[in-house]
Amino acid sequence: MNLYRNKNFLLLYFGTIASTLGYQIYNFILPLFIYDLTKSALAMSTMRIMDFLPNVLLGMLAGVLVDRMNRNVMLKYSGLLKVLLSTILVVVILLDAVELWHMYILGFLMATVSYTFSNAQHAIIPQLFDKSLMTEIQAKFSFVNTLFSIIGPSFAGMLLVFFAYDYLFIVYVASLFFIWISVLFLDKTETPIREKEQSIVADMKEGFVELFGNKMLLYPTLSILFVNLATSLIIGVQVFYVIDVLGETKEQLGLMYSISALGGLLGAKLIHPLRKKWTRGKIYTVMYLIDGVVLVLFFFATTWWQLGLLLACRTCITIIVNIIYLAIRQESTPNHLLGRVAGTSSMFMKLALPAGLFIGGIWAEALPIPYIFIISAVIVFCMYIVLSKQRFYNVK
Repeated sequence: MNLYRNKNFLLLYFGTIASTLGYQIYNFILPLFIYDLTKSALAMSTMRIMDFLPNVLLGMLAGVLVDRMNRNVMLKYSGLLKVLLSTILVVVILLDAVELWHMYILGFLMATVSYTFSNAQHAIIPQLFDKSLMTEIQAKFSFVNTLFSIIGPSFAGMLLVFFAYDYLFIVYVASLFFIWISVLFLDKTETPIREKEQSIVADMKEGFVELFGNKMLLYPTLSILFVNLATSLIIGVQVFYVIDVLGETKEQLGLMYSISALGGLLGAKLIHPLRKKWTRGKIYTVMYLIDGVVLVLFFFATTWWQLGLLLACRTCITIIVNIIYLAIRQESTPNHLLGRVAGTSSMFMKLALPAGLFIGGIWAEALPIPYIFIISAVIVFCMYIVLSKQRFYNVK
């Protein structure tokens, strides 16, 4: 099947391009905006927590809603709501009335709606395409996500030379509007069939039981939880470390993220040749061994370009791991449970993120940041050892 001739794929594909470009611009300017507002690494980490907290607190509930409602309807209304929330953020900024607590609340609400939208999109894909295409589709989405994550920070850094933060937030709103329009034209799908009426708690329990009963999915889910802890120790203080400790410029920060995103392109292209040689379980597991080595090298990096190259390696690894994980989750989960399994697994995977971000922020205020990289490396090495001893290692 030629995906580029499929209307549904093209709508999702170009919608993803627009939303990724907008999000990368937003993701680049937001910590800089918070930094200029507060000059605090802790405030920057706390804003990151607002991005992850809804996934932890509301991930299972969002999954229940996605499995109870028609996925087209979920995409329609969650997409519209996010456009409205981001518009409120822009208005507050343009009126010069923004306070830190405004950013926290709007960030939390936008992340909540965004997660619900992503869950519905993940669940609708197996309804629109044959399951045999899941890995290929995930690889193509990962490639375009990575490509535009390269363009995004560079584009944002260039625009900052000519425009204030305010106008770049408007670009983000426009990107959300584009993907909202694109999902309105997707083919209609069936509402998931419910065998019996039951409470929301019973629905959550059903998703929980499905996830923990699926050994092919459980072990990689738990491994991502701990690797996310390792990553969260770093990402909340990354901008602070480069700008405040290393003394690099905002333009160099943009170049660093652009270099790092190149690794994602490589990861999306490597998945096909790797699958010809190894099982998906082996690829997934070995990536963690390589990631641990990369994190050790972070300790010795002292310039933006060194960090950029190491981040490129991590991005490559992350893309490969995500492609494999998402494809296995879509293939191995009954579609009427996919929203709940996606919500439950995402919740577990991100449980440690708020704690890691907070710890990283506190650490950066009082202790040398490079030692965080060693702690993160130890966590990732432990996950490699655990996975290498599980049956998942041989999953095809």
